[in-house]
Amino acid sequence: MGPSSDIPALRRGLAILQLMAGHAGPVSASTIARELGLPRSTTYHLLAELEQTRFVTRLPAERRYGLGIAAFELGSAYLRHDPLERLARPLLRELVERVGHNAHLGVLHGNELLYLIKERPTRPETLVTDVGVRLPAHLTASGRAILAHLTESHVRALFPSAAAFVRRTDRGPATLAQLRTTLAAERRRGWASEDGHVTAGFASVAYAVFDHDHHPIAAISVTLRHHCTQHPCDADWSDLAARVRDTADDLTHRIGGRAE
Repeated sequence: MGPSSDIPALRRGLAILQLMAGHAGPVSASTIARELGLPRSTTYHLLAELEQTRFVTRLPAERRYGLGIAAFELGSAYLRHDPLERLARPLLRELVERVGHNAHLGVLHGNELLYLIKERPTRPETLVTDVGVRLPAHLTASGRAILAHLTESHVRALFPSAAAFVRRTDRGPATLAQLRTTLAAERRRGWASEDGHVTAGFASVAYAVFDHDHHPIAAISVTLRHHCTQHPCDADWSDLAARVRDTADDLTHRIGGRAE
């Protein structure tokens, strides 16, 4: 069998791994064949090859298949190479040059927002945000940009009681009902913002980064000096949000994700 004839089999094998990764638990061969439109004989042959190379584990008692240790090792290697941060850093630098404000890349860590990258303009402004810093996700624009695309049950699990709603100023959602209302509005608008929720005198605008299933895995934000005397703030950040969105969409495409 020549190299060119191996390509369809490779693609089918990768499709099986992607399908299995998208399921919450092990799946049967019949499910794989049905969802991928493969003949049962072909499906069993591919599963046998993947099992031999440890990408798939067969569970005889359940008559199902799960991801194997080789798939875990591959995922761990991906994380060690920090591809998200490597791809994001030059994009954040370009964003900072365009807008002249601090830019960040953050990910959700429980009900907190963890900052992975911070890029500063030529004349940086002093912020509490920095690499490795965690802040309450419901108060940050980046955190809410991610939360807005999670299910209601997921958000409820992250904020199960009043104690989860940490306060830094007198602004920002203080209850689950308030958070849901805010997330719904920001989901319709497409981007999240906060003014004085984290630090008085500063505001942020953020947009989510998505994976291939359109699941939010990170957010890009820009923070600037700003103070509104009224709350909620009526400042128009649509132009800034458009630049943030362009950068977030670019990162989404570079990691093979699916933007809105």
